[in-house]
Amino acid sequence: MTERRVVVVTGASRGIGAAVAARFASEGWDLTISARGVDALEERAEALRAHGGRVLSVPADMSDEEAVAALAARHLEEYGRTDALILNAGMGSMGAFADFPARRLDKLYQVNVRAPFQLTQALLESMKLTVSKTVGAKVLAISSITGVYPEPDLFAYGSTKAALISMCETFNLEQSVHGVSATSICPGYVDTDMSEWTKGEDAIPADEMITGDDIAHLAYSVTGLSRWAVLPQAIVTRPGANMHRA
Repeated sequence: MTERRVVVVTGASRGIGAAVAARFASEGWDLTISARGVDALEERAEALRAHGGRVLSVPADMSDEEAVAALAARHLEEYGRTDALILNAGMGSMGAFADFPARRLDKLYQVNVRAPFQLTQALLESMKLTVSKTVGAKVLAISSITGVYPEPDLFAYGSTKAALISMCETFNLEQSVHGVSATSICPGYVDTDMSEWTKGEDAIPADEMITGDDIAHLAYSVTGLSRWAVLPQAIVTRPGANMHRA
């Protein structure tokens, strides 16, 4: 069983997840990383190992209950502890409320809400093992500002992210007294592949978006809080008139 601090990062092969994993690796943590694509995930793991720590890569589709369970089991087998859990893997979908397919809504909830619940529940006892008189374990759920402030055509995505925020709030009511707390990080548009459709001259320039490193810095900073400091939610907005918009 390792004595180094260990973090699990889902959706770690690119975007926010890749930035978060790189930050923790550079700070001397061991990692379990997961994503759907085997080759991209292993390539990311090799890059992270250059920081000198252990990196376990476990491919998993968050829509597959058995794959999520296998991810948790493999992590526990390798490390036996969890100091932080970064719930980053997710999917997005646009569409008006009036004609949005119910089956697509089901898939969104499966990936964006059910899988985070399942993984957090599976790793909860291992997080409690790391708690001391001053240091706690942290769950960081990458939600979205659309879970706080509505956006047209994003009702389905936003509702899943609102559910994730609520899950973290209730988790804190039940578990923070045991030294394990959750923070939902709710950014506006971040410069990643997922926001590619918003970029361009008539939309939002990439260089005016929140960066993946911004979110990675925030996530890592939360793990530095003592067990007595609970941060339920962190909203990250873009400047000016975008304060309450994605």
